Amino acid sequence: MASDYMALALDEARAAAARGEVPVGAVIVRDGRVLASAGNRTLELADPTAHAELLAIRAACREVASERLVGADLYVTLEPCPMCAAAMSFARIRRLYFAAADPKGGAVESGVRLFASPTCHHAPDVYSGIAEVEAAALLKAFFRDRR
Repeated sequence: MASDYMALALDEARAAAARGEVPVGAVIVRDGRVLASAGNRTLELADPTAHAELLAIRAACREVASERLVGADLYVTLEPCPMCAAAMSFARIRRLYFAAADPKGGAVESGVRLFASPTCHHAPDVYSGIAEVEAAALLKAFFRDRR
């Protein structure tokens, strides 16, 4: 099942790439129901916070009419940055599944490791490496084509 939701996140990442955005996609699921999905839109919206995870969190919160997503799982194609990891903590995401690690910008298993910080309000269970090869290849191809 996790791979099915990650496949949806990869579809969002491919759509982001087609728009000229960094190919990252996210899907939020609760009780087997997709609450929201999104891909990066930072360029389109001229908004540095328009990461796939934040857009999906915002949409899912609107869907359930709450600022909390208790019991929800987030699937994303790239290890979340500090901003997105913090938003997941505040939204009380239950589980985070991510595909490719981000040694430069990630904040879960790389970098600041936000969820391990003693000041972190809530830490989701984390599962990494799901569809990692496909997600990493998508990112590498995107950046190779930009150079």
